[in-house]
Amino acid sequence: MPQITSTEEYQDLFDIDANLNRLVKKIEVLNYINPLNIASERKQFFSSKFNYDPIFKYPKIKFNGYKLHRLFFSQRLERIEDDDIRQLYEDVIYEYSGLIECIETINQGRKFYFNSLKSFGTPTEKEIDNAKFILRFDDSDFDEEMLPIYSANDAVDYFKAYSERYDFDYNIKLSTNLSAAAMVLNNTQTLVLHKNHKFSKNQLKVLTNHEIGVHMVTTFNGLAQPLKIFSNGFPNNVETQEGLAVYSEYMSGCLTMKRLKELAFRVVAVDTLNKGYSFADTFDLLYSQYKLNRDGAFAITLRVHRGGGFTKDHQYLCGINRVYNYAKAGGDLDVLLTGKVTLDYVDTIKKLQERGLAIPSKYYTDSYLTNDNSNKNLDFILKSLK
Repeated sequence: MPQITSTEEYQDLFDIDANLNRLVKKIEVLNYINPLNIASERKQFFSSKFNYDPIFKYPKIKFNGYKLHRLFFSQRLERIEDDDIRQLYEDVIYEYSGLIECIETINQGRKFYFNSLKSFGTPTEKEIDNAKFILRFDDSDFDEEMLPIYSANDAVDYFKAYSERYDFDYNIKLSTNLSAAAMVLNNTQTLVLHKNHKFSKNQLKVLTNHEIGVHMVTTFNGLAQPLKIFSNGFPNNVETQEGLAVYSEYMSGCLTMKRLKELAFRVVAVDTLNKGYSFADTFDLLYSQYKLNRDGAFAITLRVHRGGGFTKDHQYLCGINRVYNYAKAGGDLDVLLTGKVTLDYVDTIKKLQERGLAIPSKYYTDSYLTNDNSNKNLDFILKSLK
């Protein structure tokens, strides 16, 4: 492996990378997209017998979008001589610009939805077919590991014990303003857990392998790279990162049929945005037609309707599909763990490594090494996806 380089030959690249690093710190979408009044609106929605469209409130924006756009597009990319590396940075600037527009239009209805489409896309017909294929399978097998009996404080202890296998330090925070049981904030190396959530043993396994085993691993691998772009994120990295995280659940033996169906329900729910469904309409589809339980239907509906129509959630299913096929074909997973990177840029990452501008992963996902997966049904389903 060549030495890490910061010679004059690449000084322009490092300058541009450092500029982008300063600018991107303010645009973590997850800091802005989670409503502040979920509990009260949830209560009102259930009281109305599911006929009320919640009115969510969101955090205030802490940046000037116009100034940020101008600074992003003022970067002198023509100074990067290599075509592939220059293209990566050009793609990145358009990606960050799109995220600014997303954040600026949160709670502005269809305006936000169209910006979300630009950044995260919407399910293709093939993805919708894959989701409906998964939803045909039964998930009724009872397992005591599925009982939600652990508090958020129990979860904190579980995460800390799991994390001892890695030598990186991160923060754990409890919050009630979450649309998920847990999430990782990349820019502050923080794991946020839902304060009022009750966790099952299997969900704790899922979340540790997903959030720590992949999201924190790629966060700290990205921070170890010479170029900050690995930490801040490649274009469309959500699909690859979530695919890797669900693949970690699969390889650790804790991915269940119920969990896979949850990802399929998210695809179906995101597709309702394209059809103009209201919050109540999407909930009704999941609850009345698909017979999803009330709390599960509300959680998924909230995830996709927050902000005005957030389409990101369809990427988990296509992400696991792509990562699964890549891994089965003998693809190098190490290169995908080097930071917040994307499958589509594997060749560019390898070129950066050859030039000493990137290093192999410092940390590696534990479950990829141990491979505790033994679920033949899941194997069959993942192999059968289009």
